[in-house]
Amino acid sequence: MDTMGPMDSYFTSRRHHQLREQVRGFAEREVRPRIPAMEESRTTAHGISRLIAQQGWLGATIAEEYGGMAAGHLAKTIIIEELSRVSGAMGAMVQASQLGVAKIVHFGSEEQKQTWLPAVAAGHCLPTIAVTEHESGGHVLGMAASAVRDGDDYILNGRKVYVGNSHVGDLHGVVVRTGPGSKGLTAFLVEADRPGFSLGEQQPAMGLHGFSFGELIFDNCRVPAANRLGEEGDGLAVAYSSSVLYGRANLTAVSLGIHQALVEETTRFCAERERYGKPLHALSNVKIKLGQMQSRLMTARLSAYHAVHLLDQGADCDAELMNAKVVNVESALDSARNAMEIHAAAGLFTDRPIERFLRDAHHIFAPAGTSDVQLLRLAEVALGTAKGSWSRRLSELVRKEPPTPREEPPAARDELDWTEGPWGQVPQQRTHFVGKV
Repeated sequence: MDTMGPMDSYFTSRRHHQLREQVRGFAEREVRPRIPAMEESRTTAHGISRLIAQQGWLGATIAEEYGGMAAGHLAKTIIIEELSRVSGAMGAMVQASQLGVAKIVHFGSEEQKQTWLPAVAAGHCLPTIAVTEHESGGHVLGMAASAVRDGDDYILNGRKVYVGNSHVGDLHGVVVRTGPGSKGLTAFLVEADRPGFSLGEQQPAMGLHGFSFGELIFDNCRVPAANRLGEEGDGLAVAYSSSVLYGRANLTAVSLGIHQALVEETTRFCAERERYGKPLHALSNVKIKLGQMQSRLMTARLSAYHAVHLLDQGADCDAELMNAKVVNVESALDSARNAMEIHAAAGLFTDRPIERFLRDAHHIFAPAGTSDVQLLRLAEVALGTAKGSWSRRLSELVRKEPPTPREEPPAARDELDWTEGPWGQVPQQRTHFVGKV
């Protein structure tokens, strides 16, 4: 089912459409058959996570000089959206990895970029970002994990929780305290095999089965000073900029993909299930709920694409990114409830994916700020009291090169030839992107 319309084409080019079809085909072929096993095991899906990484999609916003796609944030949104349409867990895996890219792109030294970005782009390294602690929650300045300078090294101690890709990550971007106050936070790159680093036991969660978001433990973990991101005191900027510019956009995309799946599955159910000798959607109350779901989906996609389009242009768009997250999260949750109401008892059983979509949608509410946090910040925008703009401060690092003249979107999806697409393909179905969207 294709629910894309003119609004989608307003922001996207032919290459965006090709990318969408490529990711969608991969997700249907490689991810969907693995969902039953992921749901049953409720643990990290290492194999498919690595296979997805090998497609090159983690490098969506990485420059070509470091082996990336240089495709931008709209392309990144499409990648995450299409994976999430099939599996919220695998969409979340990609969003968390690309969130881990942000800290290196924004604050990494040239040596750090040369070392890590090509590995991420090639799928050899899954990065994370670790900020949250049990005691401080979303209050970054309340963190207690620490790093103490010892010669040419730092010694890290403490714990981080709810870390996306915790149990599959290779390189953890960790923000810890090196001094008092807002200037006392510093970020480090910590390899997963470094002595003194360990993982907490993975806990089964309500949804996103196959994705890991667990605990990192640092017990006198010695890290070279060369692994520091930026200067001492840059940790708050690392955390905030990554959350605002990547986290909110990425989680928006996960919600959008789940929302798309909700509409498709519910529409299919209404066409297949009969009441009084007619399709279920012939009932006016059911049709109205379907209309509400479609309206929310269209509005959600508009807010999502508009925000990342501005980000790709280097525009001031912090408010649009916040709004996109709250609109997408809340509308997906509302549509999930509509879908459950339409399915009624049929939606409660695991032979249909509606209950999985509902569970997965709830997982996107808290990361990068709950809806209340987004609304508080948007109120500051309305009042004229908002402090700073990360999209403006880091515009040179997130802006794509000047766009080429707009291409017309494809007239029909089946006219596209993926094997001979603009980015080409390497053996064993491992796609390596070398062009720009």
